[in-house]
Amino acid sequence: EVQLVESGGGLVQPGGSLRLSCAASGFSFRSYGMAWFRQAPGKEREGVAGIDTLRRTVFAGSVAGRFTISKDYASDTLYLQMNSLKPEDTAMYYCAADFAYWVSPSRVPIENDFRIWGQGTQVTVSS
Repeated sequence: EVQLVESGGGLVQPGGSLRLSCAASGFSFRSYGMAWFRQAPGKEREGVAGIDTLRRTVFAGSVAGRFTISKDYASDTLYLQMNSLKPEDTAMYYCAADFAYWVSPSRVPIENDFRIWGQGTQVTVSS
């Protein structure tokens, strides 16, 4: 069964850090590009960061310099390290994967780029 399972969300104070994990199974993790998206209440889902099979990365302007994305091929896990968190980072975070995804400079991932999705993990930034 093809599956993505996110974890690591929670409540954190402004300025704090969290690391999200996305465990992949049922497909060749090494051969797929992947991304993180988020959706805040009342807003559309937006791309946060992407990484392709060459480990090239791209970030939304709102998180560049604060978030990093990485893939661990030993454990088939995608990570999102989030530092200097702000209240506006509060959202449900989703990971996604697609065989055909490649990073393009200055092009944030969009939903239509991905066919495999996880269920999400909630991140709340509040004092």
